[in-house]
Amino acid sequence: MMAERVQQPPAKRLCCRPGFGATCRQGQRAAGALCGGSAATQGESSRTQSPESLLDIAARRVAEKWPFQRVEERFERIPEPVQRRIVYWSFPRSEREICMYSSFNTGGGEEVGSGGESGDETRLPFRRGVALLESGCVDNVLQVGFHLSGTVREPATSSEPELLCNVSVSFDRCKITSVTCGCGNKDIFYCAHVVALSLYRVRKPEQVKLRLPISETLFQMNRDQLQKFVQYLITVHHTDVLPTAQKLADEILSQNSEINQVHGAPDPTAGASVDDENCWHLDEEQVQEQVKLFLSQGGYHGSGKQLNLLFSKVREMLRMRDSNGARMLTLITEQFMGDPRLALWRQQGTTMTDKYRQLWDELGALWMCIVLNPHCKPEQKPAWLRQLRRWNGVDVCPLEDGNHGSELINLTNALPQGPPGNPDALTRPHRTVFTRAIEACDLHWQDPHLQHVITEDHYNNYCYHDNLNGSLFDSRGWPLWHEHVPTACARVDALRSHGYPKEAVRLAIAIVNTLRRQQQKQLELFRGHRKELLHRGVTSITNLEGWVGHPLDPIGTLFATLMETGRGSDDGATADFPGSLGPCRRPENPVYTPRPLLEEGESFVALAVETALMGLGQQRAMPDGLYAQEKVCRNEEQLLAKLQEVDLDEALVKILRKQAALLLEAGPYSGLGEVLYRESVPMHTFAKYLFTSLLPHDAELAYSIALRAMRLPVLESTPPSTDLSRPQHIVSVVPNRYPRWFTLSHIESQQCELASTMLTAAKGDACKLHTVLESIQKNIHSSSHIFKLAQDAFKIATLMDSLPDLTLLKVSLELGLQVMRLTLSTLNWRRREMVRWLVTCATEVGVFALDNIMQNWFTLFTPTEATSVVASTIMSNSTIVRLHLDCNQQEKLSNSARTLALQCAMKDPQNCALSALTLCEKDHIAFETAYQIVLDAAATGMNYTQLFTIARYMEHRGYPMRAYKLATLAMTHLNLSYNQDTHPAINDVLWACALSHSLGKNELAAVIPLVVKSVKCATVLSDILRRCTLTTPGMVALHSRRNSGKLMSLDKAPLRQLLDATIGAYINTTHSRLTHISPRHYSEFIEFLSKARETFLMAHDGHIQFTQFIDNLKQIYKGKKKLMMLVRERFG
Repeated sequence: MMAERVQQPPAKRLCCRPGFGATCRQGQRAAGALCGGSAATQGESSRTQSPESLLDIAARRVAEKWPFQRVEERFERIPEPVQRRIVYWSFPRSEREICMYSSFNTGGGEEVGSGGESGDETRLPFRRGVALLESGCVDNVLQVGFHLSGTVREPATSSEPELLCNVSVSFDRCKITSVTCGCGNKDIFYCAHVVALSLYRVRKPEQVKLRLPISETLFQMNRDQLQKFVQYLITVHHTDVLPTAQKLADEILSQNSEINQVHGAPDPTAGASVDDENCWHLDEEQVQEQVKLFLSQGGYHGSGKQLNLLFSKVREMLRMRDSNGARMLTLITEQFMGDPRLALWRQQGTTMTDKYRQLWDELGALWMCIVLNPHCKPEQKPAWLRQLRRWNGVDVCPLEDGNHGSELINLTNALPQGPPGNPDALTRPHRTVFTRAIEACDLHWQDPHLQHVITEDHYNNYCYHDNLNGSLFDSRGWPLWHEHVPTACARVDALRSHGYPKEAVRLAIAIVNTLRRQQQKQLELFRGHRKELLHRGVTSITNLEGWVGHPLDPIGTLFATLMETGRGSDDGATADFPGSLGPCRRPENPVYTPRPLLEEGESFVALAVETALMGLGQQRAMPDGLYAQEKVCRNEEQLLAKLQEVDLDEALVKILRKQAALLLEAGPYSGLGEVLYRESVPMHTFAKYLFTSLLPHDAELAYSIALRAMRLPVLESTPPSTDLSRPQHIVSVVPNRYPRWFTLSHIESQQCELASTMLTAAKGDACKLHTVLESIQKNIHSSSHIFKLAQDAFKIATLMDSLPDLTLLKVSLELGLQVMRLTLSTLNWRRREMVRWLVTCATEVGVFALDNIMQNWFTLFTPTEATSVVASTIMSNSTIVRLHLDCNQQEKLSNSARTLALQCAMKDPQNCALSALTLCEKDHIAFETAYQIVLDAAATGMNYTQLFTIARYMEHRGYPMRAYKLATLAMTHLNLSYNQDTHPAINDVLWACALSHSLGKNELAAVIPLVVKSVKCATVLSDILRRCTLTTPGMVALHSRRNSGKLMSLDKAPLRQLLDATIGAYINTTHSRLTHISPRHYSEFIEFLSKARETFLMAHDGHIQFTQFIDNLKQIYKGKKKLMMLVRERFG
């Protein structure tokens, strides 16, 4: 190990004896180590009440800011006590950074290791390191210069033996710059052993043996001591270092060797060189490997959560002002850009998953924060811009709005601080996830007014000569900041992300005050043009970009910033802005509450709520593309979920009432205004929140908001003829009747939820219910959603713990009737359920409702529904019992149902005749009327299946002659060909013949000619023939009909006609089969001929006919030798 360190001199700076000058001290150390930062735990100073010595104060400041090489260069000789104190104070004194670099989350709660395991916090490296330290597992701790080493013992477990790890840590200017551990840890973060050793040094500095850098010790030795030192070192580690020692000795003894060309020698304990970058060690290879692994898992095994945690770690680093934040994000981005799925999705034309798409959004937002760092070094921003442009130029780079490329103007640069520019030159055909970060590279923080906004709490002393139009301050003297709102909010997010919460809050308040003023001006503008706009009834869109669902999430940023301040959850820090308050410092009180920026009685929570309400109520066009539209919905729901977590006190209710009233009056600037652009984002979800929040305090205002929000003009049948065209970059890409709203089903569901909420709240108030009903009928166009509302109203009206609410029941019925009318002529798989439900609802309302739907059935139901569901349900015993009807009422209701059935039968006899007959059984006149309708329709309007069904019904009801008549009518519509021996009508034919046979010879004689004409299938005819010869006609006849008692002769009509037809059918079928017969069907054909012979033999000369038939077959089909041989074997 030691030999290998010496073999790589570039790893540390070169050290030599004092007096050689600066040129002999040049060198560089390798970049790399993990980062950290947290609440400081002081070493010795916290344990004593005596004041610190000047030496310690100076040494601590030097240790924090100066590389040790600069100290050596500045002073020819540094006293040993001074060196010791500088070395002592150079180790990190804070556990927070160590915790940050050894766990995903320093804020408590659920933490997940980078390897994917989650759950027990004790498994986290930081927690395990603390446990190892507290259980006394750290030993042999030695600090030599800027190098700390020790051993950490991992106790044995049931599955693992005891492990002894050699740990070493290098540090510089209070940052750990490299770590080495014998456990072989392969992870982004420190292992538990490194944590244990580091915390040992933080918590117990007085117990650590401290030595000066080894080069300083060597300087104090003479030649004999140095030789003894080297020889002992080689002896102790001869197996490891002897080859390297000999190689170095050879090089040193060679005058021209490279090692003799420079003064001094590398010292791993000597601290940093002047050229070294002061940052925590970050294992770049592990970052890349872990991100690549998570991406390859494609969202499975919690990889999406792991990547989000890495993004959170980047934000944590930025908040600690750790330069590794940008470095780590660069490594992550490179892996994202190298994801092979990007090219595959592009090639296949498929979209990336929603969760993966959100990861890209977060990536873009983080780069926006990084390039807006108010304290980045001059050389950093150009370097970031170059790599952002490189990624942006890759053809697989994801677009900002998903897979739909819009052509938005570069609004980020439309700032008061920049030149006017040409808007046409600022257009981009494709805006990627990096476009906004690239544009933000042009932003700066030097604007004088911006400086005053973010650095001062009081503004009364400032009076700018260019504030003539009131653009810098409002009438109260509070500062304003006029900038493209999402860009201004991106500044706020950048300030928060980089650890400047005070400045972030100040700018956020200035933006909110500007939005307030803008809202008031818009209201005044609308009032001046109200009559004109209301007369036209339409408006063009007033906002090119909506704030809710925007890629930069401006409203969410303002809300979070103000809420964090209101709850006192953020650490404070003061920024060193150019021309500002001075160097960065961390105040003792971490919670910042800039009260002078708030009006008396106003709170940050109230300001946050008001900001969210303004953003949610903004009238904005629905963006193009599936992902952008889904993001609008998701962002709105997330914001509303945060609002619902806020407990509404009197002050907040006042804010809600004020904003609700303003939104109702703000015209085209508000989504709840009187005039609405056709493709504006609907306000249903937002209005539902306002409605439920305001209802206990101001019911009229709550209903006004909710009823106004029920609008959904995009679904109106045609757009208004005077509608103004959309700006070119927002126009719908499909020239359709409706724009491409991919989230329309979700929007309609939210509209339905709003209506249901109002119905529930309006129970017991007839006037309100009527108003809500009118709104539903006017604005909801989906039958399924209206049906859901009808069901909801029915459930609310018939709750078990109270009497039914008749008014709400009528609303439910009215909605149900509307559903019936909407779905009458369209296909709907729930139609039968809807019809049954409507009858149930009408039953609850009362007899008059049932009578009404029967009177107007033709506008609500198909004839089939009216008879099979409506009339039959109304006439059922359960309905009669439910309604508590007397005999007269029952009869009246039944008469209405029978009248309905007859009307349906006349309109659609094919499908309703049988139901009509069934419903009219108890009324002779009605039954006869229904029967006559069947007879009238039998000739033309009904098929044989329907007639056979009604005929069987008649026989079952005891009307055999009517059944016979209908059966004969059915036979006239039937046609069975020779090969239809499995036709479903065969059973009906057999039944009709049996019925005729049972009635008598005359009936049978009348039906057989119909059978002969309609049936050409030989097997069916032979079956009928055999049945007719088994019994005497009329033997089972009803009504004591007279019969002769003799079997019918096959030689006389009508059976002779049937026999001849059967034989002829067998002959024709035989020839048809032989035309395309294959050998595998030969045996089946022989069996068919056997059945034919049985029928032939029923005739008196049948034997002769069959023989002639067989001989004829042999002659005609003599080419089928094998088949004819089988025929001869069976039939001679």
